Amino acid sequence: MFEELTKLQKYQTPIDKWGYAKKYEKEFTDYYVGISVPDLRKLSKKYYRVINNNNLNLLIHSKINDYRLFALIILNDKIKKASLIEQKKIVEYYLKNIKFVNNWNLVDASAYQILGMYLYNIQDFDLLYEFSNSKDLWIKRISVVATNYLIKQNELSVPLDIIDNLLEDKHDLIHKANGWMLRNIGNKNRELLTEYLFVNYNRIPRTTLRYAIEHYEEKNRKSILKGDFSWR
Repeated sequence: MFEELTKLQKYQTPIDKWGYAKKYEKEFTDYYVGISVPDLRKLSKKYYRVINNNNLNLLIHSKINDYRLFALIILNDKIKKASLIEQKKIVEYYLKNIKFVNNWNLVDASAYQILGMYLYNIQDFDLLYEFSNSKDLWIKRISVVATNYLIKQNELSVPLDIIDNLLEDKHDLIHKANGWMLRNIGNKNRELLTEYLFVNYNRIPRTTLRYAIEHYEEKNRKSILKGDFSWR
């Protein structure tokens, strides 16, 4: 498996800058070898049933982002076909190693697919509220992105609670996550989103607002950006 990963690498020596990373280089450094996500997904289909914990640990604990992402994709594939008891074990492993889910792409590739799905299945969302009160950027983003699974199931109240708790957070990676989830809420219930934006307009960061209204008609987007909701 590791030989196959090496062959897929674009860079044989890990680099610490790749696209978006430049924007956040003062906050954190991560390392990449340039393996495409489709290649990782394809390789996961081959190994997720047979990989042992030692190798999974090597992946999730790696300094290389691509390898940590591969571990999370494997967990995604495992949990899709797992019983509720098996899901619990996978989530426990995820939470035990959550400090390695420490970049936006890692959060977005795992939070709702693993944590969100399991919490929805057991109908217990206390952990999301706890995570939303964390001081850790990635834990907070996990709490928001995990709600995407709930939104897909038309459970919108908890996602709105989590977003609301983090609405005035200062980091733009939280602003973007909130906007993404608000947009998805709007896909399920446009009136609910419009009302939320109207009531909370003065609290909503500009980035969050722009993400949230992407699927509105252009004339309504322009009105919302001006704080004009007279068209409702």
